[in-house]
Amino acid sequence: MTDKMDKPSTAFWVIGIIGLIWNSMGVDGYINQAYQTDRFKLMYTEEQLDIIFNLPTWVTAAFAIAVFSSVFACILLLLRKKLAKAFFLIGLIAVIVQTTYNAFLNPGKELYGSMEYSMLIMIPLFSVFLFWYSKKCADDGLIS
Repeated sequence: MTDKMDKPSTAFWVIGIIGLIWNSMGVDGYINQAYQTDRFKLMYTEEQLDIIFNLPTWVTAAFAIAVFSSVFACILLLLRKKLAKAFFLIGLIAVIVQTTYNAFLNPGKELYGSMEYSMLIMIPLFSVFLFWYSKKCADDGLIS
C-alpha cells in the first residue's frame, strides 16, 4: 500500500468537504423548488415562478439526479471509495442535461439575471472539476 493511500492530503479533505457543502446546497435548492416553499417563492417574481413550477419533468428529474448523486459521490469520496467517480459522472451528465435546457431551451431565459447566468457557468465547472478530481484520486490510489 502506498503512503498516498494511507494518508490523503489536506487538499483532499478540503475539496471533499467543500464539494459536500456545495452539493448539499443544491439538494436544499431542489427540495425548496420541489415543495414550493415560501422561502423559495420569495426569491422569484410570479412570472419566474410560473416558469420554474412548469418545467418539463425531465429537467426537474435531471436536477434531482444531479444534486443527490453528487452528494452521495462526495460522501463516497470522503470515505475514499472509488465508486464516487461513477456517481460524479452521473451527476455531471445530469448537470449537462439541465444546463443545456436552462441555457438554450428555457422559455424564461430572458428573465435571467447575473446570478442565474453565473450559476449556468459555475455549476457545470464545479461538476467537471469534482469528476476530474475523483478520477485523479482513483488513478493516484487515494480511493479504492
